[in-house]
Amino acid sequence: MAQYPSYPGAQTASRADTVNAFMRGVYGWMSLGLMLTAGVAWFTAASPLGLTLVQSPMLVLMLVLAQFGMVIALSAAIHKLSGTAASLMFVAYSALTGLTLSSIFFVYSSASIFQTFLVTGGMFGATSVYGMVTKRDLTGMGSFMFMGLIGIVIASVVNMFMQSSALSFGISVIGVIVFTGLTAYDTQKLKYMGETMPMDDGTAVRRGTILGALTLYLDFLNLFLMLLRLFGSSRD
Repeated sequence: MAQYPSYPGAQTASRADTVNAFMRGVYGWMSLGLMLTAGVAWFTAASPLGLTLVQSPMLVLMLVLAQFGMVIALSAAIHKLSGTAASLMFVAYSALTGLTLSSIFFVYSSASIFQTFLVTGGMFGATSVYGMVTKRDLTGMGSFMFMGLIGIVIASVVNMFMQSSALSFGISVIGVIVFTGLTAYDTQKLKYMGETMPMDDGTAVRRGTILGALTLYLDFLNLFLMLLRLFGSSRD
């Protein structure tokens, strides 16, 4: 078999192709997950099941706990799962998230949900592109944003008891900043992952793709929810 000469231009092109192929897979699975979540949420809200969920806080809490469990399980076991198993878990998680998100159709108008989704898509896309093309190391920013995320979680738990509208507004504003920053940081991290991904190992590529899709899916979804709380119009 003929051997092609190794030169810097060829190596750079090969690395760029590898990254692009990996990121296409990440964005593809992320988009599939978001479409599935949106479809399940809309269908559930339009069915008797949606009203049942709204009237059953304990059932919703169980679904939320199941979501957390699936995220933890998928993230922890990703290196042990087959590509098919990882994909099925991501699809199942996306569908389960759609069930819990169906409640937003009972709180916000469909028009504001759709508009917020479009705004989120624009913000996410611009920030993710920045994470892909910037030469700046975003590790420090990522660490800072992660600390902000922890603060949001703590403040949200506290506000469950305080029920403060001012604190809720502050959480949403900070949340938009945090998840916008995390989108750029996570995209850059996935870009670096793609540069070292063994493209001849299909299972490893699928695992990395699913883990990356889950990461960006969560960034997008949380950014959407924070923006919806800030600008969403009440259904009434």
